[in-house]
Amino acid sequence: MRQWPDWIARAGAQIAKLPQVSQPGTPVGDAGAFAQRIGLTARTRVCAGTTDGCASFLATGACEIGDAVTALGSTLVIKLLCDAPVNAPEYGVYSHRLGERWLAGGASNTGGKVIESLFPGEDLEALSAALRPEEPTRLHLYPLARPGERFPINDPALPPRLTPRPPERARFFQAVLEGIAEIEALAYRRLEELGAPPIRSVRSIGGGAANRGWTQIRRGLMTAPFATALSQEACVGTALLARRPGFGA
Repeated sequence: MRQWPDWIARAGAQIAKLPQVSQPGTPVGDAGAFAQRIGLTARTRVCAGTTDGCASFLATGACEIGDAVTALGSTLVIKLLCDAPVNAPEYGVYSHRLGERWLAGGASNTGGKVIESLFPGEDLEALSAALRPEEPTRLHLYPLARPGERFPINDPALPPRLTPRPPERARFFQAVLEGIAEIEALAYRRLEELGAPPIRSVRSIGGGAANRGWTQIRRGLMTAPFATALSQEACVGTALLARRPGFGA
C-alpha cells in the first residue's frame, strides 16, 4: 500500500477525498456491469494504471535498469529506468515510481513544435533527404520557439540560440536537428551527474523517431547503443502492466 506525499496535504488537498494509492499494475477490483455494456464479462479485472508517458515507456520493451526512452514529439521528453529516484527541480528533473523502480527524466521545450515554427509549410521530408550526418555543421544551436527552458537547463529566461544561421535551408535544418540531439545528449549526461545509472540502451518514440538521418546524428552523440522500440502505444504498456503486476519489484 502506498500513500500520498505529505506535500499534497500541505498544498490544501483533503487526503481523505483522494483515491487510494495503488502500485501500477495492481488489481483493484472487477469492472462489474459496465464491462458487459462493452462486450466484456462483469468479472473483467481492473488494474491500477500509470501515466501515458510511463505506459509508452513500457510499451517500447525497455525493462532493465539503465534502459532509456527518448520521445521526439512536439517536445523532447526523456525517461531512464533507475533503481532509485532522481529528483532535482533546479534542473527540471523528476521521477515516477514504477513498482520498486523509478523512471527519472524531464521534458525540454525544444522538439517538433520548434521545428514547425522554424520551417513553416516547408517540405520536411525533402529537407530530411538532404541531411548529411557524416558532415556535421558544428553550429551548436539551442533551438527554442521563444525564451525559456525546463530541462536539462531550467531557466525561464534562457534565450534561443539560432545563430550563426546558414543561408541554405537544408543546412540550417540539419543544424537545428543537431542542436536538439545535443540537448538530448546533455539531458542524459545531466541524469548521470545527478546519480542515475549509466545508460545501457536508448529507444526512440514519437514522429521524429522515424527520421533516419536524425537518428544517425543522435547516435553519433550518444555513448549507449540504440535499440528498436517494440511499440509506441501507451495501451500496450498498460496491458503489460496488467500482465506483470508489481513491474520491477
